[in-house]
Amino acid sequence: MEGGGKAPVPEEHGDTSAKAAAAAAALEVASASGGRSRAASRGLAVLDLILRFVAVIGTVGSAIAMGTTNQTLPFFTQFLRFKAQYDDLPTLTFFVVVNSIVAAYLVLSIPLSIVHIIRSRAKYSRLVLVFFDAAMLALVTSAASAATAIVYLAHKGNARANWFAICQQFDAFCERISGSLIGSFVAMALLVLLVVLSAAALARR
Repeated sequence: MEGGGKAPVPEEHGDTSAKAAAAAAALEVASASGGRSRAASRGLAVLDLILRFVAVIGTVGSAIAMGTTNQTLPFFTQFLRFKAQYDDLPTLTFFVVVNSIVAAYLVLSIPLSIVHIIRSRAKYSRLVLVFFDAAMLALVTSAASAATAIVYLAHKGNARANWFAICQQFDAFCERISGSLIGSFVAMALLVLLVVLSAAALARR
């Protein structure tokens, strides 16, 4: 009878060991999964930082290219001198101002992007970046679209609006303002990617 009462003890001990082993395995899997998640979040943060640097170059390049554009025709009269500058057109001035603002914002956002590399689980700072990235995207899109319309008119003209194609005379001016749009459109595409990356990082929280 005594022997029969002690028989279940090893079985209970075996069950406990099996449960402990299963718990340890689950813990190990969870730890590995958490490590992969942190590595992925850190990778997104590094990519975010790189895209911000490239966007800064694009917006600064656009602002400088447009802001330094001018052309004076080689002929003039006693009273008139034919010269074209970007600030002759308010839309192009707006383009320069907006690209400068967006470039300044991107530079100021770089330290926060670096913080996200160090602290991959940061949440509220990412929400702030998503909000401002989206605002800057809307701003640069409006400026680039308006400037594109003016550049098109400069090249093609509009008879109904009594706007002649100034690029027939100011060809160097038009080439410069057309080229300045490239950096702005690149920055637009990068800002879209930045918003998507931040949203993806937040979704992993």
